[in-house]
Amino acid sequence: QVQLVESGGGLVQAGGSLRLSCAASGRTFSNYAMGWFRQAPGKERELAAGIDWNGSVVYYADSVKGRFTISRDNAKNTVYLQMNSLKPEDTAVYYCAAKLYSGNYLPSLRYDLNYWGQGTQVTVSS
Repeated sequence: QVQLVESGGGLVQAGGSLRLSCAASGRTFSNYAMGWFRQAPGKERELAAGIDWNGSVVYYADSVKGRFTISRDNAKNTVYLQMNSLKPEDTAVYYCAAKLYSGNYLPSLRYDLNYWGQGTQVTVSS
């Protein structure tokens, strides 16, 4: 079992920045690829960013590419999402998720996730 706890969400003005953290406990964190998902009201959940088990491969949705940076610290069992140049359309609940996966095809993070966090709200005002 892996427990995931997100933090760092909040209210920010357009153009601002936030850093989300996801702390993991339980099984070996480095066995898991990690993803940050988001879900806006009335929309489907989407994979915003992903990172492989050792941080050597990353993936970004086109909508966040160049503005968001995903990283991980396996010694601290934590994955981060640095969000810059935020836009009102980034408003959503952000979830981190873990997948027991040693490959590097990160779009596969859309499927068969093993664990989810509870989510953290990000609101970007215009």
